[in-house]
Amino acid sequence: MRENDMLEKEEIFSKVLRAGRRTYFFDVRATKADDYYITITESKKFTELDGSFHFKKHKIYLYKEDFAAFAEILEELTSYVLNHKGEEVISERHQKDFKKEYSPEKSEEDETPSTSSFTDIEFDDI
Repeated sequence: MRENDMLEKEEIFSKVLRAGRRTYFFDVRATKADDYYITITESKKFTELDGSFHFKKHKIYLYKEDFAAFAEILEELTSYVLNHKGEEVISERHQKDFKKEYSPEKSEEDETPSTSSFTDIEFDDI
């Protein structure tokens, strides 16, 4: 089978969400056994000082057996955020008068690297 035929078969349905420097791609794809799964890709544009740019991409593979649990947790988390913080965006980037709160004292916990700093992981196609 030609490579183009494989690509056409693999990508079944797609949606795109553009959000500033980020673009989210939601794709339905087919396995070799012709079953479907979803990929969610975040693509973020970075501009260099010389004007050139590059994109960083992060991909999640979501299989049918995980759909219900994933949707339930996503709904729970989005509801939690909206119920506790509302829909208004509060950030340095979105509000010019945003003031970041700094703690004058540094604890020992601040000096220990956390796993939250390891979020820039790229997963290649499986």
